[in-house]
Amino acid sequence: MIGKAGLILLMLWGCTLCGSQTSMQKSPQGTLDFGFVPSGVYETHAYFEPGPIGILFHLVHTFLHVVQPNPFPQDLITKVAQQKLREVKQEYKKAIYYEIGFIVCASLGVLFVLFMPLVGLCFCMCRCCDNCGGEMHQRQKKNADCRRGFFVTLLFVTSLIISAGVLCAYSANQNLSTQLKGVRKLVNSNFRDLKTFVNDTPAQIDYLANQYNTAKNKVISDLDNIGPLLGSRICAQLGKEIIPALDGALSLAGAMRETKEALENMSVSREVLQEATNSLQVNLINEQVRLSNTLNDPACSAPGVSSTCSDIRRTLSQLSINANYSALPNVDTELANVKNVLKTDLSNIVQKGYSTFNDTPDLIKNQTKNIVADIKSILDDIGSNITSFSKQIPLQDTLANFTLYLSQSQSYVEDYYPVIDQYDFYRWMGCIIVCCMVVLIIAFNFLGLLCGTCGYDKHASPTTRGFISNTGGNLLMAGVGFSFMFSWVLMIIVMITFIVGGNVEKLVCEPFESRALFKVLDTPYLINPYWKNFLPGFLYQNPEIDLTFEKLYSNCKENKGIYAALQLDNIFNISEYLNTSMYTKDVVDVFEFVNVDLSDMVLLDANAKQNLLNFTNTGIVSINYEAYLAELNKGVTKVDLLSFANDLEDQADKLPKGALENALKGHASSIRFIHGQQVVPLEQAMSTLNQSIRFLQRTTSDLPNKVNNVISAIDAAQNLITNNASLIITLETKKYMEVMIGYFKQYLNWVKNSMMMEVAACKPVANIVDTVEIVTCSFVVDSLNTFWFGLGCCTVFLIPSIIISVKLAKFFRRMDSEDVYDDIETIPMKTMEIGNNGYHNERLHGIPNPVMTSIPSYDTMTRFPRASAPPRQAEWGD
Repeated sequence: MIGKAGLILLMLWGCTLCGSQTSMQKSPQGTLDFGFVPSGVYETHAYFEPGPIGILFHLVHTFLHVVQPNPFPQDLITKVAQQKLREVKQEYKKAIYYEIGFIVCASLGVLFVLFMPLVGLCFCMCRCCDNCGGEMHQRQKKNADCRRGFFVTLLFVTSLIISAGVLCAYSANQNLSTQLKGVRKLVNSNFRDLKTFVNDTPAQIDYLANQYNTAKNKVISDLDNIGPLLGSRICAQLGKEIIPALDGALSLAGAMRETKEALENMSVSREVLQEATNSLQVNLINEQVRLSNTLNDPACSAPGVSSTCSDIRRTLSQLSINANYSALPNVDTELANVKNVLKTDLSNIVQKGYSTFNDTPDLIKNQTKNIVADIKSILDDIGSNITSFSKQIPLQDTLANFTLYLSQSQSYVEDYYPVIDQYDFYRWMGCIIVCCMVVLIIAFNFLGLLCGTCGYDKHASPTTRGFISNTGGNLLMAGVGFSFMFSWVLMIIVMITFIVGGNVEKLVCEPFESRALFKVLDTPYLINPYWKNFLPGFLYQNPEIDLTFEKLYSNCKENKGIYAALQLDNIFNISEYLNTSMYTKDVVDVFEFVNVDLSDMVLLDANAKQNLLNFTNTGIVSINYEAYLAELNKGVTKVDLLSFANDLEDQADKLPKGALENALKGHASSIRFIHGQQVVPLEQAMSTLNQSIRFLQRTTSDLPNKVNNVISAIDAAQNLITNNASLIITLETKKYMEVMIGYFKQYLNWVKNSMMMEVAACKPVANIVDTVEIVTCSFVVDSLNTFWFGLGCCTVFLIPSIIISVKLAKFFRRMDSEDVYDDIETIPMKTMEIGNNGYHNERLHGIPNPVMTSIPSYDTMTRFPRASAPPRQAEWGD
């Protein structure tokens, strides 16, 4: 009933998901956050920790492993389950071999049950005949104290072992009662988990359906931003050619402006250099004349001075300019042509081209308004279909019926709680009675040891032992009697519980833990001879499906969804229902109508292109830059004026002190002044002119080809926009559409994974199986095995207890006769009565004693009221 109701429930879940399959595909960029599927918290913790008694459980398991070390007989159990009795009979040796440990132990138990009462009966009859320790006489021996101490110790240890066994049995009995009281809580928590499992499922399904809005909202957000998103994609592809072309045109526009500035600098520098060199030439000639007049002074004719003046006179011709800038051609015509070209603002035109290209996203947004509206309408229709379809499914009625069934089942189980408690009380009381049997024997043993040890007087003879000592011996013999009375009953209980509990542990509990039991259940054709696999045959009427009890338990143990655990894809395949191609067809069809027209986009008009061509015809290419550079490479003067001034001073220093020397040094200062005031500015102007010429050389180098290349790039980009942009737009629109569809594919994959792993997680099913295992094995079987283990230990050790108690009782009980040693000279008659060995008997070596016949030996109480021997004499030895 539960299985089929759950099956119907799961089929309804699958139908609900069909509505949510109208969503689309997965997003290649970014991951949508659908949150966590709401799930209840299951209360049941199907785990048992036995606590301290677990040590006893482990000890019992070890003992059972020693008794039965053989592996689980899967084949044999399978044949028995399939009722192949003939094959089982043929393999009876395997069964015997597997059960040999139990058979040996059971055989020993049967022998114990049969012989223990018989031995006890024979023992009693034997003692009634004054044999088997029944004769109330104790021979005196030298090691009597040592033997008594040994027997006391041995009986005490044996009693302790029996006590430990009965405590073990009592603990197991109490543990079983305690754990059974907790079964109610464990069962109720399992029912609550099942109700949580059922009640949370609708909310989980609703959550899956509602998360369609997450994907839908993301698609709507991208549709609202179709301009930036799709436009940026198109711009990125077109920009690979358009941007470099515009950059080249903009670079040329900047070169035009810089060319104009360079030509202006070149024209101004040329005029400045011409004027400056003319002025410099005049000043140098004047200085040369003045210096020549100074050298014509009569003082230069003096001996020792004339040679110096002659040297200076020979260098006067070096005071002259070296470059002639007046011969350089002017660039006024070229400058005027460039200024005329710059009247057309090419930079502004290029910026408009940039702006037109960058307006592509807005253009796309405006031209796709209708398409965006259509797609939003399709998305709304899909959402409406999901909502309406989920509401049409009678899921609530099915869940309500299943919940009612759970409540009825729980009530049915709860009705048995009082019966379970009652029978558990009976069981507990029976176990207590059994334990009390052993406790009674132990009590007699310990009381006997206590009384016998405390009341024992080593100075008293066996016939004069005190009341307490005699009572101790009687208690020990009472323990022996009860041991014979109870031991065979205890062994019957031990044997039955051992066979039952041990086999359940080895054939059920251990195979369940190792999953071998599931392999038996999953054996093909085991339960139904016509079904290969029972579970799918029962649920789906298809026994060929590979669904086993072990897989179901393992999946539920991992808290997977019931869909994956029961392989419900064999009834309805989510992958087929979640095939989005049929739902995305409308969206694809709408996107096919996307047609963005970029034909109005003009990067550079004809005037701008002509302006570029005009730039090449301004004449800047034909300027004789080499002539300028040739003059610039010359020095301003034929000689470095500073060096000339320094040499002049050095020559003046060679002359005698006087007017001539001072005059020459004055000329040196004048030359330095000319250098600082005229030559240095000339050099700066030359550097500026040199930079302008270098720039113009670079600019005009292959200028026509550069301009033609830029114009060709612009034309190619314009051709791309006019003729091939539609192909790029189509490709990028398809990619954009795949992004949109990808959001829904991601949503459906999430739905699929959630159905597999999170929706209706079947942990409660595994918890129910684990609960049954815990109750059966951990609560009942382990406690039962521990009980027979402790009780069996007690029963086995009753045998040495009986033997030791009988031996020890002789040392505690008051004897009727004892060994007596008399003085032959003082009591001759007594010597004759006793004989040579001092032992009371009526016959000596088989010959009647006439003296003894007159006084019966057994009438000792008449002869000696206190004991069977005469009173001690002072000369008797101790």
